Amino acid sequence: MTAPFTIDIWSDVVCPFCYLGKANLEQALLDFEHREHVVRRYRAFELDSNARAVYDEPLPELIARKYGIAVEQASASQVRLEAQALDMGMRWSLANARHANSFDAHRLIALANAQDKQLEMVERLFRAYFSEAELISDHATLVRLASDVGVVGADDLLSSDDFGKEVRVDEEQALELGISGVPSMLLDGRFMVVGAQPPETLLDVLRRAWARREVL
Repeated sequence: MTAPFTIDIWSDVVCPFCYLGKANLEQALLDFEHREHVVRRYRAFELDSNARAVYDEPLPELIARKYGIAVEQASASQVRLEAQALDMGMRWSLANARHANSFDAHRLIALANAQDKQLEMVERLFRAYFSEAELISDHATLVRLASDVGVVGADDLLSSDDFGKEVRVDEEQALELGISGVPSMLLDGRFMVVGAQPPETLLDVLRRAWARREVL
């Protein structure tokens, strides 16, 4: 039996490049000859662990303040990202996105993983944040999103500290690997790919990683 070909993906559900990277990887996997052996594992990474649960300002203003740029420049960058997303069949609304702390969303992803529904939960959270202006720090919202993909126990999770340790372990491993930005993908424990690389680049790395395992 062929051992699983793991892809560990450090990602945050409020990161536009992570969502684009997810779509690019899925496109690359369609052409990967050994995709039936691939196991994707999403790992927690908070872009801002000190983020508040709720912000009053719209996302362009928050980005402008964070990077010291004009609001118009931040908005223009978001328009370009929305165009990239649209090319991949996704309709984003970044002007309406509600920035928030993502720690509980990562705990929910960990719960979903325990129920073999991690990929569905990650996609649902991305879509909620980027396309539906959902507040992904709100517990009632998270319970509803979990229900959408068949994840059970979200209400109990969010009234406890469950899976918090798992989130911190992922983040500690990211530090140990020198990961400072996301998405960061570790393919088969050997090849690291950083950023939202195009599908053809990812496919090339997938094939090289597979070829490497055949000679070990």
